Amino acid sequence: MINFLLNFKKLTSTTASDLSKILLRNALQVSTAESCTGGLISSRLTDMAGSSAYIKANFVTYSNEAKQRFLNVSEKTLNDYGAVSAECAHEMAEGLIRLTGSEVVLCTTGVAGPSSSENKPVGTIFIACGYKDNITVKEFKLNPKYNRKNMKFMFSETALNFVLEILNQ
Repeated sequence: MINFLLNFKKLTSTTASDLSKILLRNALQVSTAESCTGGLISSRLTDMAGSSAYIKANFVTYSNEAKQRFLNVSEKTLNDYGAVSAECAHEMAEGLIRLTGSEVVLCTTGVAGPSSSENKPVGTIFIACGYKDNITVKEFKLNPKYNRKNMKFMFSETALNFVLEILNQ
């Protein structure tokens, strides 16, 4: 039993807790629109006590149709660049800001595997963070050897760290 707990402890992270403290301290509301992370970021943020004070709205926009319908991602962007692109992540963030009015938005789109998608390799993720009237999009490439579940966790960890970086600038 002790070995299990020690091993389990190594798999945990304080990133969501660190972010929640910043959001609470600065009275900021956050909204998320997730594709490749499938709601894991939302789950990790709402695991924190007091999350109702900083979570405004969270969406899982897994399909292109959902990205278009709820976030107003253009069909042209999806056709020209694909759902897994900086352009799509940026439009997701723009749409989420319009939809929620949140001070902080976080959007993810990527390839969790096990196969590639849109000619993008497994482990590719585009993360968009909107804060202070700016949207910053960054591409990350993670080790493609992670299994899908671990890839999603690593994607969520990368996204939460990215938001922390932006809020701490």
